[in-house]
Amino acid sequence: MKKSYNLIIFLLIAASVLSCSTKKDSVINRNFHALTTKYNVLFNGQQAFENGLKGIENNYADNFWKRLPIEPIKFDQKNAVVIKFSSPGAGFGDDKSTESNAPVTPFDRAEEKAVKAIQRHSMNIRGFEKNRQIDDAYLLLGKARYYTQRFIPAIESFNYIIANYPKASLIYDTKVWRAKANIRLENEKLAIESLKLLIELDKNEKNLTPFQRQEAYTAMAMAYEKTDTIQKVIDHLAISTSFVKNHQSARNAFVLGQIYSELNYKDSARMVFRKLADERWVPEKYRIHAAIEMVKNIEVKDSSNVLLVERMRKLIRNSDNRKYLNKLYYQAGVLQEDRGNTEKAIEYYLKSLEVPSRDVYQKTYTYEKLGNIYFNKQEYLLAGSFYDSVLKATTEEFETEKRIRRIKRKNKGLTKLRSYEETVTNNDSILKLVAMTDLERTAYFEAYIEKIKENDEKSRQRLLNAQDFGSQFGGGSSFGGSNNQGKWYFYNSQSIGFGKVAFQKNWGTRKLEDNWRWSDKNEVSQSSETEEAVKTEKTDSRYVVDTYLKVIPSDPVVIENLRKERNEALYQLGLIYKEQFKNSTLAISNFETLLDINKNPELVLPISYHLYQLYDEVSETEKANEKKDIILTKYSDSKFAEIIRRPNNKITDTKKVDEIDKKYRLVYSLYKFNQFEDVVDQVDKLSDAERNSELIAKFVLLRALAIGKYKSKEEYKKELQFVALNYANRIEGKKAAEIIKLLK
Repeated sequence: MKKSYNLIIFLLIAASVLSCSTKKDSVINRNFHALTTKYNVLFNGQQAFENGLKGIENNYADNFWKRLPIEPIKFDQKNAVVIKFSSPGAGFGDDKSTESNAPVTPFDRAEEKAVKAIQRHSMNIRGFEKNRQIDDAYLLLGKARYYTQRFIPAIESFNYIIANYPKASLIYDTKVWRAKANIRLENEKLAIESLKLLIELDKNEKNLTPFQRQEAYTAMAMAYEKTDTIQKVIDHLAISTSFVKNHQSARNAFVLGQIYSELNYKDSARMVFRKLADERWVPEKYRIHAAIEMVKNIEVKDSSNVLLVERMRKLIRNSDNRKYLNKLYYQAGVLQEDRGNTEKAIEYYLKSLEVPSRDVYQKTYTYEKLGNIYFNKQEYLLAGSFYDSVLKATTEEFETEKRIRRIKRKNKGLTKLRSYEETVTNNDSILKLVAMTDLERTAYFEAYIEKIKENDEKSRQRLLNAQDFGSQFGGGSSFGGSNNQGKWYFYNSQSIGFGKVAFQKNWGTRKLEDNWRWSDKNEVSQSSETEEAVKTEKTDSRYVVDTYLKVIPSDPVVIENLRKERNEALYQLGLIYKEQFKNSTLAISNFETLLDINKNPELVLPISYHLYQLYDEVSETEKANEKKDIILTKYSDSKFAEIIRRPNNKITDTKKVDEIDKKYRLVYSLYKFNQFEDVVDQVDKLSDAERNSELIAKFVLLRALAIGKYKSKEEYKKELQFVALNYANRIEGKKAAEIIKLLK
């Protein structure tokens, strides 16, 4: 009996050992290795691969302001690994250094398991694979390599399946994945050819599943997108959405709608987005953004505008859409702005900014919209602050965008404008105080101090009310943070702060000693000094008139510098409003103000000339003629008078910019060869087209520099002043101003 038992055990062990062999082609061996591969090694590899896909889905952030990529993954081509193995089986166990490295991503883990399945369970007997799970292992290996940017090794895995398993159930999936890898390697034509064969085969034999058809048409759209064949992209995306309802189908439809929008096919775009927004099976992010895209593709005067406003309101009220509130508020603002309701639009834009969100790119659009609104309202300082916010919120990734570059240029002028406006406001305030009598200054600051006291008292009362409100709920302050916890008085920092203020208000600053309430303590001889000290300590310096009076400048040089700074700022403001913002009203206002207060005779001529141009532009002929007469009578020999006497005719010359550039190079070469009189002569003979070109400032500066080489200092200075004043916002004007300072 015992011998029989031992024999049975021996036979079982021998059978199990023999079944583990990958060289013996038997039913037991085949099934053993197939089951072990599928439910052990390959199962773990598939799980790791699925985890990797979930990680991509969770971590990939779509930028819905741009066309979405068809496949939601971003590959960094600089970091792509393109190691080429000699054969699909090579590298399995040959490189010991790679085996020692632990997998760093789920896809590395999946590749490791696929390699293990092939190494340990492949049954390649006389050139035929007997383990029916090995083709799945090679497919997993190729897909894992695809997601780790090793596209050439991935293609080798796919080719191995196609060559050795032509009748496998996964052959069609493999061909699609191989095409996708070729697309990533920029072999779009090869990918398109292989996919065309697959699609044509399916049309005849109907072998592909709906999911495989979707994958094939999606890959074809990706390939045509690389070749910029946009109509083919549209065709294949439209077909790909008709097979199954899943995440990729919704994404393809969304991208299709975005392409229609880019091509200005508004009706088609709205139809696609409306369908996405109304379908319940569509993932939430596509449904919400489809509703938003409908707003972007609406016509301003379209009757459906009203319906979209109501749709936006419903989406905003729905608490499930909290994470999209910033975008919903923004689009609601766009709708209101399109309808001409600017104030309501501003309200929605501000609400969008108040919503906590990591979407910084969205905020740049909201800030830009607010900046544009206030810019159009001519509230340039407020507009500039919003443009500043755009640039602060812009990440390095989007700094090179055309939109951001445009805002930078616009904000550059607004930054200068803010600086000059602040100079005018500050210097004007100081000069007004300087012009007051002592009594007027005292009265002014007494009224100012009363306002400060009133505001301080209101602030104290609000804080006391808050303290009392907090004490009703356990004695702690409602806004003091962790340092204000506890019911006892001295655990509450707000209570301590108010106690100190109240004590000092009644008693002033007292030493910690006996009889602290007695300010003199029998020190009669020093009572007057002590009382004075207590008064000084009790009084806030902000409440003392002398605090302000002593900082008013009295030095004539300082006062004159303040005037010069203010006048220069007014002049620059006039130029900015005239040249950059084309705001004639504000330009005239600044120039007229400067003309009234200006004491520098050198500024009268350029101010009058700019006012002449501005009044002529706004068709105030009488005022324009008045300024014109001043220039022609008082400054008849000036360059400005010459320009008025010889007004520019309409440009009839058809010379190109490059020809004018050649002319400038010619004149500059004359200057380099010390032919200064010829330089002046050439500039004076410039045609109307050349005088109206962008290079005129360069020509004029070169003429001034040439005059400085052979004429008097006064004539040189006069020419430079013309350049500095007439082209103040140009580099040439600033250069001329620098030379004038050096001459002085």
